Amino acid sequence: MTAWLLGFLLLASHVLGAMTAVVALMSSRTSQGAIAWILCLLTFPYVALPLYWVFGRPRFYGYVSAREERDSTMRRVLMRFRPKLSPWLSRPLGGNPTHLDAIERLAMMPVTTGNRAQLLINGEQTFESLFAGIDAAEEYILIQFFIVRHDELGVRLKQKLMHKAERGVRVCFLYDEIGSRKLSDGYLKDLEESGCEVSAFNSSRGWRHRFQINFRNHRKITVIDGRIGFVGGLNVGNEYLGHSERYGAWRDTHLKLEGPSVMGLQEAFWEDWHWATGEVLSLEWQPRISCDECQHVVIVPSGPADRRETASLLVQQAIHSSVSRIWITSPYFVPDQGVQDALKIAALRGVDVRVMIPERPDHLLVFLSAFSFLSDMIRSGVRVFRYQPGFLHQKVMLMDSHTATIGTVNLDNRSFRLNFEVTAFVPDHQFASEVEAMLEEDFRHCREISCEELEARPMWRKLVSRAAYLLAPIQ
Repeated sequence: MTAWLLGFLLLASHVLGAMTAVVALMSSRTSQGAIAWILCLLTFPYVALPLYWVFGRPRFYGYVSAREERDSTMRRVLMRFRPKLSPWLSRPLGGNPTHLDAIERLAMMPVTTGNRAQLLINGEQTFESLFAGIDAAEEYILIQFFIVRHDELGVRLKQKLMHKAERGVRVCFLYDEIGSRKLSDGYLKDLEESGCEVSAFNSSRGWRHRFQINFRNHRKITVIDGRIGFVGGLNVGNEYLGHSERYGAWRDTHLKLEGPSVMGLQEAFWEDWHWATGEVLSLEWQPRISCDECQHVVIVPSGPADRRETASLLVQQAIHSSVSRIWITSPYFVPDQGVQDALKIAALRGVDVRVMIPERPDHLLVFLSAFSFLSDMIRSGVRVFRYQPGFLHQKVMLMDSHTATIGTVNLDNRSFRLNFEVTAFVPDHQFASEVEAMLEEDFRHCREISCEELEARPMWRKLVSRAAYLLAPIQ
């Protein structure tokens, strides 16, 4: 009887494995991922089946249906605020207009003028500006981070939010339950007891979506009264101020926005909050104009519920549209083949292509993966630099002398296909010159990698890098 039962279970596993292999074939977003999952599901289904349903699902299906449910409500909101936005729907002079057409279609939001974009170069600048914005809030605060720690910086944030909630300001606090898994219940309870509304993103909310724990909300968004917004690479923790024995100095970049573009950040938060709680937030949708001209900005949210691979396409469009320069900084650099090829082609046509990555690893597997393909990129003319003073965490792109982006997207499979992310796209010469000066200073603290250095590594390190790269689709 035991042998019969074991045989039945093995047969059932192989049948389910074959059925799931068909699902992987039809739904995987990359051919490499499809091949890897199909081989595993057919060969070792008893191991691969549970792994696939946790790590292999290509889209955040629950969020897709929630988005469809909220579309009619959001359309009514947009019907009211989009006509008010129309006076500031303009394009910067010069440049390639089709380039911005593509960005707007990816963003599903227009480029607007009347914005003020302020570069925040490190943790001290960022949290000084963020806390000042919170102190000035009169109506509501929308705040969302991937990581919130219960340390000195986290306590300062909590106290400021509690203070505003106790004085009647509505505070909506959203966090990712995986990124903030170490956040204490006491921290959240204190916020709730002061009147703050608190929710985890709840990627696995509901019985149908209980296996979706591999999807993360990596966005860092703060909106104050619909008039001031913050977005960028920094989370909440002492290490982001450089107070970490392990990482030392922490290099990161954030952005403060004022003007109509804040509506884009607010819409991204609005949608995430609706998924997490089921609530439709009532917010201010009247664009607040910061100045008559100032910067053009468009907010580009991206995530696994998108019909397109928005983040990867955004990066590829930035590379293809660059004529003289594309500089990219990313702490995790394991881009898909499309982005790798775009960087190589750009270098071969004479574009100054530079990639800045950390010297010190944060996630070892992702760090090792990069060294399996860097030689080919360097031979094509891509210059790769490793940041020396501490950990590099900023996510910045600079295109030619006229456009820069700051956001939460890393150049890896997780940001391209598994995480909810957001990017501020700023086609403005003055802002681009500020980003250029910032990155030039960063490059002065880097060392350039050569093919000779990579080839001189011992064989075991090359093998480890190649093995790590095989796992790139699920990193």
